[in-house]
Amino acid sequence: MKKFVLLLLLPLFAFAPVREKVYFKNNIYQGYYSEKLEQPLEVQYTVMCPNGTAKRTGMDFFINDSIHTSDNNDYANNVYDKGHCAPAADFNCTREMLLSTFSYLNCVLQHQDLNRGAWVGLESQIREWADELGDINVEIYLEFNLDHIILESGAHVPSAFFKFVIFPDNTKKCYYFPNISPDKPWQEYEIECD
Repeated sequence: MKKFVLLLLLPLFAFAPVREKVYFKNNIYQGYYSEKLEQPLEVQYTVMCPNGTAKRTGMDFFINDSIHTSDNNDYANNVYDKGHCAPAADFNCTREMLLSTFSYLNCVLQHQDLNRGAWVGLESQIREWADELGDINVEIYLEFNLDHIILESGAHVPSAFFKFVIFPDNTKKCYYFPNISPDKPWQEYEIECD
């Protein structure tokens, strides 16, 4: 009987409407996710562990039960990394906190050269600022141009990323990274905060 009821419910989940914007929150970050785009729209967090030592050995990204996200198939055989919005290194106080960053809700299709280059350079600098100054808040917003790439798997590739860094005295630095191989260091992606 249990199997029969489950089989009856499966078609209902298969035809659930795809949501444009779904709010999510866990113990370290929050934001909005687009099931339609299979990408986050925005993620906000506060750097908690600029000097943590927990190890990420054996961790990989996981899907969410209540929000339809991208998955491993979207990152296969292309130039896109599983880019963390809230970086694992900012939350390596404990393995539990570290694991929280590996949700696909916190994962973007990010050009591998950007993820491993200018983006990670700014992440390192933010941890240094947090270590020196205290709580640093970060807001990330994804941009999707009208002609953005849509993968055969159905996931949409962000055109660019805005990253706003808010300091303890409420001053702010803002950055804009096109989702391509970077041709300059992270400092040169700073923009006016309008």
